[in-house]
Amino acid sequence: MAIIIKDKQDLTYLRWSHIRSSSGTAGTFLKATSTLGGAKEYYKLSNFDPIKGVIGHECVNEIIVDRLLTLFNIEHLEYKLINAMIEVEGNTFDTYLCASNDFKKPGESKIALDDYYRVNCLSGESHYDFCKRMGWQKYIDTMLVIDFLILNRDRHGANIEVLRNARAHTIRIAPLFDHGVSLLYSCNTDSMAAEFDIFSDKPCNNFIGTFSCRENLELIDKNSKPLAYKLKKSDKKIIFDGLEDILSKIFIDKIWEMIYERYKIYENL
Repeated sequence: MAIIIKDKQDLTYLRWSHIRSSSGTAGTFLKATSTLGGAKEYYKLSNFDPIKGVIGHECVNEIIVDRLLTLFNIEHLEYKLINAMIEVEGNTFDTYLCASNDFKKPGESKIALDDYYRVNCLSGESHYDFCKRMGWQKYIDTMLVIDFLILNRDRHGANIEVLRNARAHTIRIAPLFDHGVSLLYSCNTDSMAAEFDIFSDKPCNNFIGTFSCRENLELIDKNSKPLAYKLKKSDKKIIFDGLEDILSKIFIDKIWEMIYERYKIYENL
């Protein structure tokens, strides 16, 4: 289960690079890496504004989805949520950020799925059919369901990766990762969260299928149920444990309502 470190950590030594938001939101997403202690660790911030500081809560979304995927027993990148002091362009900020380790095994290299598709697809082959031919249908079907539950707006072709080991002649699709631009990421206030339509089908930057997460459920075999675990109301406590003083009750209740009600739609397909 995703870890939350609430004791303030001094991470002002990290050097952040700007990754412009692909979702069209204002500000930028900042990323950093560290090899202190020998292991490489990756850090990322929520949506950041140079004047206002951190203005988003994408990192908290990562923890929520991390825990949801753990409940469903779905392989995914695991995150830690860290209360930290950081320095960006000479200014210090207090914020919660995400940290994760590398999911590549020794000897593996990675390539974005959209690049891998361009090199290896058959003429006229859809992105979904290509993944099916590669033996990744269950992975993709599971991903489509999760993206519907959380209304993931940013599953572009680089947010799905292929891992290759040329020496061992192995190829696999990477664990699910990068779910920050989902749930109520577009809401900055309690009032916006309270008014958010949990059933809305906003345009999403999907590499597989269409821009509609709801329509993409139609790609899945009607006799298939990618999620083996049945979500229960009591799972709310597991998913939001420790987040009560990080997210408001309005956000927590609305996010849970969104996940659970959309899960019921999936179950009734």
